[in-house]
Amino acid sequence: MPLNRLNLVLQQAVAALETEGRRKGHEAVVVGVLPPQGEKGPRYLLEGYGDQPFIRMNSNSYLGLSRHPALKQAEEEALERFGVGPGAVRFISGTYKAHVELELDLARFHGREAAMIFSSAYATVLSVVVPLTTDQTVLISDELNHNCIINAVRLARPLEKIVYKHLNLGSLEQALQKAIEIGARRALVITDGVFSMRGSHAPLAEMSALVQQYDSQFAENALLVVDDSHGVGAFGPTGRGTEEYTATRADILVGTLGKAFGVNGGYVLGPSNLIAYLRETSLMYIYSNPITPGEAAAARAALKLLQAPEGQERLRHLQAMTQRFRQGLLSLGYESFPGAHPVVPLVLRDGALTNRLVRYLRERGVLATAIVYPVVPKGEDSIRFQVSAEHTQADIDEVLGILQAFKQNVSGPS
Repeated sequence: MPLNRLNLVLQQAVAALETEGRRKGHEAVVVGVLPPQGEKGPRYLLEGYGDQPFIRMNSNSYLGLSRHPALKQAEEEALERFGVGPGAVRFISGTYKAHVELELDLARFHGREAAMIFSSAYATVLSVVVPLTTDQTVLISDELNHNCIINAVRLARPLEKIVYKHLNLGSLEQALQKAIEIGARRALVITDGVFSMRGSHAPLAEMSALVQQYDSQFAENALLVVDDSHGVGAFGPTGRGTEEYTATRADILVGTLGKAFGVNGGYVLGPSNLIAYLRETSLMYIYSNPITPGEAAAARAALKLLQAPEGQERLRHLQAMTQRFRQGLLSLGYESFPGAHPVVPLVLRDGALTNRLVRYLRERGVLATAIVYPVVPKGEDSIRFQVSAEHTQADIDEVLGILQAFKQNVSGPS
């Protein structure tokens, strides 16, 4: 069947994105990685750019573990033992010893009764929120939550969906009060731990206290659900994320293996009864393959490494480089959102200027990504820089030098 009429509509839609400056466009293809040399960290080679090396300032790999020898060895040993894929979903025959051991390690690391892994953090959020939502549940979500939470709320069928103002405790309290007024038996307050486009974190201690204050008025509890995918491994004194940074604990915690831990997959933590229920009801667990045994083994190695002296030193270095870059941006007169996380936005509030600076950076060997509407609200167009433990002081200073030159030599969008 021809797609000629549909193709025209799709072509027009992409052209409109191009005109509005919102098209993501060509994806950079990494074809090689050059090891650290002297004062410089690793450099990346891209398809179409020959031998030009790039500093990567747009990676979620906060601890720089994806090429660490311990992780590669763990994955290779599991690959040799079990093969390259699980071969089935978990409940049929796709559960391997590495999966079970990883879940036990994650539960211990976060101080929880039980853990459950998924193919990604996105799948985890969908697979937690939807099964826990009944027609007597109210879902309460921060207005700047990640797309995975937004879509989980859309897919669920609750009694009511309430979006509260970003990090506004008064607005959150009003949402809880409304949930009581309409007779909800259960309330799920859902938030990012670290907001991925801003690098700011949720005030979990205050949120937890507020949820507990109203908990007794819900027959099936009010629960705080936190997706801390950007926080775990990269935030807090020992890398235990926003919970550790705010000295509090969520009722249900979601994390990822695909950012600071440098591997792939997502996970949820909570009481053993919760995890047992989710294994029976989470569709992306029941009907989708898990991460490979090799990935699970590599993730275990990353978790072990983070808790060892080498991992803690990487975390301290990450924090120092984050502070250096953030202070450097501000000293140059650029705007950023406040925070201590290695996501450091450079806020330009102009889509064309944002895209122009990204091109300027790439021409000078720096990979950075423009974040424009609708990924962020209108007027918050920015470049999301992401600092990594791979970065050296020389790397940070090199990028700051390029940003200084842009500010001195370029005025306004072309």
